[in-house]
Amino acid sequence: VARKTKTMQKIMAELKVDGFDNDFSHDPMRGGVEEMAEGASGGIVQAVPAVWAENVGLENLRSRQQTFAKERDWNQHHTPRNLALAMVGEVGEMCEIFQWKKDADCPPGLTNWSEKQKEGLAEEMSDVLLYLVRLSDVCGIDLGAAALRKIEKNAQKYPAQHVRGSSAKYTEYANIVQQEAGAAEAESSTHSKGKK
Repeated sequence: VARKTKTMQKIMAELKVDGFDNDFSHDPMRGGVEEMAEGASGGIVQAVPAVWAENVGLENLRSRQQTFAKERDWNQHHTPRNLALAMVGEVGEMCEIFQWKKDADCPPGLTNWSEKQKEGLAEEMSDVLLYLVRLSDVCGIDLGAAALRKIEKNAQKYPAQHVRGSSAKYTEYANIVQQEAGAAEAESSTHSKGKK
């Protein structure tokens, strides 16, 4: 990891990206499971990352990717189609790491993985993220804003009171949500008539 950190420092120093503070004190392999929460059924455990780099945001990554591509004259190759296909290839490489492993071999926090295994996974996950950020930039999509909108949309599609502990698709809850909305509307209408 130390050798890789020094290599990254050298590459980023050569890029001379504005706003980059060359702080490589955060080691992505140091993140881990700070809290563990048992699922409602007592089964699957969810991991909460202990440490994430604070100075990395989507805009920062977008800007660095633009500079990286421009300095290498790669914009000509960075079409939406090419970037999407490259990203899918990287997703495949990331998934290959998990292929044929049992759930017990991949617990939250990957606590039974070696640092080398985690580093390999981090590399592939980074490739996927970087291609996604670059693709969104080339397509003119504000990925951060789109992600926030999607989180809100998912919250509406999957109301916590109906889906807690369930992995069913939102269409299975649509009727319940519509019935509740209709009942609330009818109750509101009744109260309004009673006040007149």
